[in-house]
Formats: sequence, C-alpha cells, structure tokens
Amino acid sequence: MKNFDFNQNYFLENEQVLLSPLELADFEYLKPFSVDEPELWKYSLISAFGEDNLMAYITNAIASRMDNREYPFVVFDKINHSYAGTTRFYDINLPQKTLQLGYTWYGKRFQGTGLNKHCKYLLLEFAFEQLNMERVEFRADNQNLRSIAAMKSIGCTQEGVLRSNTYKSDGTRRDSIVLSILKEEWYQYIKSDLKAKCFK
Repeated sequence: MKNFDFNQNYFLENEQVLLSPLELADFEYLKPFSVDEPELWKYSLISAFGEDNLMAYITNAIASRMDNREYPFVVFDKINHSYAGTTRFYDINLPQKTLQLGYTWYGKRFQGTGLNKHCKYLLLEFAFEQLNMERVEFRADNQNLRSIAAMKSIGCTQEGVLRSNTYKSDGTRRDSIVLSILKEEWYQYIKSDLKAKCFK
C-alpha cells in the first residue's frame, strides 16, 4: 500500500477478532459499557462514561478521521459474538512514517482474554506491513499499571516518562509513559513472538 486513505474503510480480521471503522451506529453496541462500567475511563484522557459522553467520544473520533488525523476502529470479538470496545491510530504522520496506537478500551469481560493481543497483532501488522510505518508509539497514564503491562507484553520498549504533560478527564494532571515498537523490531522478533502468544 503506497498511501493511507482516511476515506477508505479498512477491515482488520482474523479468526478471533474483527476491527471495523467506527461509525455512529456503533453507539448502541458500546452503550452498555459506557453506562455500566465507568471504571473503564479512570485513566483515559477523554471519558466516555454516560450516553452523552459516549456519543461525543464517537462523534469526535469520526470527525478526527474526516480531518485526516485519526482512524478509529470498533472491536468485535468473534469468539463471543459480541462488541468489545474500541481502539485507534492517531497522531498519524505519514511523511515521517510514524503513528500512535491508543484510545484502546475493552469491557471488563474481554480483559485478560487474549483479545488485546489479537487486536494489537492486526494493527501492528497493518501499520508496518501495509502503511510502511517506521515507528508505532504507545502512551499511557504512568499510574495505569495494567495498561503498561499489556503494552510490554506485546513487545513494546519503554522510552521514558513525560512529566505532567497533559490533563486527565477529571482536570488533574498526569505523567505519561512512552513506549514504542520499531519496524525492524517487528520483523526481527515481535511479530513472531506476538503471533505465538495469540495462537498458543
């Protein structure tokens, strides 16, 4: 793939999971998480707790795609035949061949099931092998130990911590940990290691 087309609908899929472009109609599938699981956004920069916030979350994500800045996906668990959450590419810099992968959340019953590894495998494969990215970056609240462990488990390298670099959704400041995967690391060992973890 020579160019990334924000107007094209990309579907990333294996036997475990389907990632589809996020649409307004997905509101109904995601609403139960928004209403019943407010703890999902404890460490998020943007809260989707409550129907109004969820609609704003989805609307803003789609608007960012239309502005050629982000590409959000909705996550469907094919094993459980159920929508599980969302994820997206953002801070996409095509000339420099870099992007960030984040805004990832899953309902509680999908956490720790291996779903995230399948999602990350498909997203990283697409980023490095189709988009020809040189670097994929990940960030998280430095207190979000669960998220940090998940990123390290897929092969991310910790680079450092940006102190008090942004606001949380509650208005307080956070330190953000920065991790990354480089294209040569993907091809050398991360792809095979992550694939083995997905299908063990």
